Amino acid sequence: MTSRRRSVSGAIRDALLTGDKSAKVFAARQVARDWRLGRLAFDFDCPMPDRPAWPEELELLAPGKMPRRSRGGSLTGRIALWHSLAHIEFVAIDLALDMAGRFGESMGEQFVGDFLSVAADEAMHFALIERKLATMGSHYGALPAHDGLWGAAQDTAHDVTARLAIVPMVLEARGLDVTPAMLERVRSQGDENGARILERILDDEIRHVAFGAKHFRELCITRDEKPPESWQKLVEMHFSGGLKPPFNDSARAAAGLSRDFYAAIA
Repeated sequence: MTSRRRSVSGAIRDALLTGDKSAKVFAARQVARDWRLGRLAFDFDCPMPDRPAWPEELELLAPGKMPRRSRGGSLTGRIALWHSLAHIEFVAIDLALDMAGRFGESMGEQFVGDFLSVAADEAMHFALIERKLATMGSHYGALPAHDGLWGAAQDTAHDVTARLAIVPMVLEARGLDVTPAMLERVRSQGDENGARILERILDDEIRHVAFGAKHFRELCITRDEKPPESWQKLVEMHFSGGLKPPFNDSARAAAGLSRDFYAAIA
């Protein structure tokens, strides 16, 4: 007698509710691997939690209450930079898991696979940065972090088009814009290891934005909507920060996010 395969939603929910940082990395990569190997059923019998579990020691602040980060090359400033990147990547694990678990039933198996692969990438990015922090005598949770990223997930929990528009196509696309200058600064400080980590993240983020743009376009086509116009309306409704240059037009274009999406509202 064969045992019933576990549901993909149950596996995703368990990973979201894993708070320990090392265990979260392992859980996200395991879910993606189990899905890829056909060990999980395309079954959505478990609801997604309103919030994922994060490390108990992590102090969360409103974005406006975060201490200003030194722009110099001091050890304190460099630790603060890598800690903020660690937080972005850690939350990105849960954003990708939640995308697959919350919207996968209506969006299909390809969608689930795409965003579980994103979760595995983000877990690997976080592990690289956590190792980097350790070489500097620090760790994730040593500094406060802001809660704005998960706020974007809560604001768009009702609508997959809004979630795609804001998370991959605004927040992750912003990473494409700011990473090259950060990479240059890190390299100018003689930190070649840090530069290699940022290069890896930039390459992967192009693919992540591309997944978002692809599924967003497909949804718009099925609804007989123009993707750029639909995206602009959703950004105006759900993103208060405003889109500001500079834009990495070449990386955005490689991800399927052409200037006709963002130039008019920047």
